Amino acid sequence: MASSWKEFFFGKKDTQPSRSSAGDMTVRHDCPVDSMELGRSTWTFLHTMAAYVPDQPTRRERRELSHFMGTLSRFYPCQPCAQEMQTQLKKEPPQVNTRDDFSQWMCRLHNEVNTRLGKPLFDCSRVDERWRDGWKDGRCD
Repeated sequence: MASSWKEFFFGKKDTQPSRSSAGDMTVRHDCPVDSMELGRSTWTFLHTMAAYVPDQPTRRERRELSHFMGTLSRFYPCQPCAQEMQTQLKKEPPQVNTRDDFSQWMCRLHNEVNTRLGKPLFDCSRVDERWRDGWKDGRCD
């Protein structure tokens, strides 16, 4: 068992799929997540949160959103990810004046990560379709 929460989060290596007795690789759902699963889950949460921020956040809500992102970057349980997020937050602080500003900022942040990972970029004009309203073609109905 880890001796501290920092060791628990930051000292762990990415988990690997476990090998069954038959030798095939299976994904265990009762094991700690690896950085890829953590990242997917975090982006899902962050984009969904951004989609449901009030359209016109109060001064307090704007301050809390900015503070939340800073706190997340300090305690995110993937140290290289946390450090990169801190760098990105310094480069472009959270845009929190409106829900749309925050959703677009989140999309740009995610696209920065996707660029570094060699993944496709998301069309930020479609964030509400993806994270709030559902696709216009009705596939989410």
